[in-house]
Order: sequence, then structure tokens, then C-alpha cells
Amino acid sequence: MLKRKIYDALLEWKSKKDRECLLVQGARQIGKTFIIEEFGKKNYANYVYLNFYQNPGYKEIFEGSLEAAEIYKKISIYVKNVRFAEHDTLLFFDEIQECPNARTALKFLAMDNRYDVIASGSLLGLHYREMTSVPVGYERTMEMFSLDFEEFLWAVGRTPDAIEALKGFFDRKEKVDAGIHEQFMAALREYLVVGGMPEAVNTLLKTNNYQEVYATQKKIMESYREDIKHYASTTARQKISDCYLSIPRQLAKEYTKFQYKVVSREGNARRYENSLNWLVDAGMIKLCVNVSTPQFPLVAYEKPDQFKAYVTDIGLLTSLYGYETQTALLKDTLTGPAKGGIYENLVFDMLVKRGAALNYYKNDKNTQEIEFLFAQDGAVIPVEVKSKRGATVSLNNFIAEYKPPYAYKLVAGNIGVSGTKITLPLYMAIFI
Repeated sequence: MLKRKIYDALLEWKSKKDRECLLVQGARQIGKTFIIEEFGKKNYANYVYLNFYQNPGYKEIFEGSLEAAEIYKKISIYVKNVRFAEHDTLLFFDEIQECPNARTALKFLAMDNRYDVIASGSLLGLHYREMTSVPVGYERTMEMFSLDFEEFLWAVGRTPDAIEALKGFFDRKEKVDAGIHEQFMAALREYLVVGGMPEAVNTLLKTNNYQEVYATQKKIMESYREDIKHYASTTARQKISDCYLSIPRQLAKEYTKFQYKVVSREGNARRYENSLNWLVDAGMIKLCVNVSTPQFPLVAYEKPDQFKAYVTDIGLLTSLYGYETQTALLKDTLTGPAKGGIYENLVFDMLVKRGAALNYYKNDKNTQEIEFLFAQDGAVIPVEVKSKRGATVSLNNFIAEYKPPYAYKLVAGNIGVSGTKITLPLYMAIFI
């Protein structure tokens, strides 16, 4: 079983919740069902599972009255061997986007408060308009991703103690021993290729074969294409696929801002904006928006028409480039702008999975670009990403002009400190 951080978050919700259901959302096949099932079976006397995609008949439970007592009665009709024990039963509604009435019913189940309720869904944003009422105040939302780099390290045998020892170098801003540094850089390159999709990670653990991992990733991509066919309108399907498949090309440019003309020659916002929003709602990509001024609060200075698009699993991104590219990443022989874009997506992956809200900054004169900005304690912290050795003119100018309390430069090399600029190995993004 892959160890996941969200398990502890589920335990915390159970111990502290008060009349609220939990909604776990995220892309398909990231392990939502598995971890919630494990949580339910280990922490409750009774566990009741309803999957609305697998069994559409369960939708009938939520037709008519949505009073809690009526729902429990209907569950006892539709689900075999069901048992209820007050304050010791978990109801798990999986793929809840298939049953908008069940999402509405969360409010009444939370008010009843006899049993705990967790719902999960992968395409909730796409079904928002179908809901008669959103259970505001009775629903806590938790976003889940594929395995982050630290969880990947656990999976491949790195102990929490070893990672804590590595964090000691980060805390002390002390160079990492050469042998340890190379081991973690090798693990990072492996994460670049495998990513965090549980099925891909398990394939690696079972086979030790990167070609098998790549085949698993292609299977996952095929399931995503099937989702597009199933959930998107006929006129939107090709546009959505074209937007997603353009991301490797978007990231291979010197300036990785998303450009509609890279999707197609006739590309523009009017033609493709809804398709991008679909991918965001499905959890397949996230956007990082430029700001006109790198000041706190960043959201006040966002330029919504200027953004970068990143795939939410780094392994799926590199699989889009093909197995030969993945091999070059493992060997660290890849060169050119594509490598820089891939490492940008890697750092985005690592920071977002830590809960960071990210923007980027490129000035109007195109003379200064900072890959990522995040706010901390009322200050704006810049992060520059370098897949290879090189000067940091933009970061140096940013420090001189905006005087952040500190700034990060992420590189393939070791730790170094120069004034407020802190140079870190790329794998230490998990500690930022």
C-alpha cells in the first residue's frame, strides 16, 4: 500500500469535524477511492460505499425527498448487507459528479450528523450547473493530487528519517554530501519520468521496468481521452484534446506562456478558452497567472489573459514527449528549451502539492521573468528554476528592485547562499 499524506488529513477531519461532510476532489486515477476505502474500513465499525458511475441505479436513492432518514431507508434497499451504527459509520459517495442530487443532499446528511459522509469526484466543476443547491457551510473541500515527490520517495524505499536528515541540510543551509546529493538527484529524475500516478508507481515497484511504466501512463492517458468523450460535448471534444496535447509544445518555447496559436493556426481565446477551463475543472491541468506587479496581495495584480498551463502529474507530462525523451531525462542528457519547460512543470508540481498558490512575473518590456512567486507572511517570495547551470540576471534584478526577505534559485547543483538569494538543489522544493 502506498503511503499517502491525505490519510492523516482524513483522520484530522474525523476528529475535528462538526456537522460537515467532506468532499475530496482531484483528477481521475490519483488514488482517491483507494485511500478513502482504507480509511473507512480501518476507522469505522460500518462502511457503506456507493459509486454512482459504476452503478447508476444508486441515483434513484436521491430522487424525491432528500431528508436524511429517507436517504438511509433507500440505501438499505439498494445496498446489500448494509449496517448503520450511530457515530461509527462512514458513507462514501464515489464519483458524486454523476449524481448532482447527492451533492445537494450532503447538507441534510451533515445536519442529521448521525453518520460521517465523504464524497469524492473527478469532474465536479463540469456538473456545477446541474446542482439545485450547493451545501455551503456543510461541506469541507479537500483537494487531492497524485503522489508528491516526498510520497514517491517513501514508495521507492526512502525512510522518513532519511528525508528529515536531508531537511536538516535545508534548515542549516549547508551543502549536501556529494553522494547523498547525487542519490536524490537520481530519484528526482526518476520522479520526472514515473510521476505520481499510483498505478504508474506500482508498476515501477512491481516490474522495475520503465517501458512498462510508460505503457501504464499511455493507458491512463487513454482513459482520460475516454473521459473527454464521455463528459464533453461533441463539438468540444477535439478542442479539449488539442489544448491538452499542445502543452508539451507550449513548455518547449523559450517563454512558456500559453499561446492559443500553438494549439492551432486559427487558435484564439474565443475558440479555446472553454476547452482550457474544462481541463482545469477535470483536474488535468492547472494555470499559473502573470502579475503586473510582484507585490502582496498577488491576486490583486493578476493579468488573467497571460498564464502558463502545467500538467498536474509530471510523469504524464513527460510521457506526452515520448519514451525516448523519458530515457534522456533519466540519463540527464536532454538539452534545449524543452528541458527547461519540463523542469518548470516539475517544480510547479512539487510546490502546488504542498499547497502553494503560485503566480509568475514577466514585465511588459520582456526583460525580466521569474518562474514562480508565492506569498508568505505578507511578503512575495520569488522562485527561479534552472535545469542547468547559468546566470540569474532576472532574479538578481528582482532582488535589487523589490527586496524580498529571501529568494530561491532551484538548480541541479548544491546549496549556496549569497545575501538573500538561496540556491537549492531542485529536490529541495519539497521543503519550501
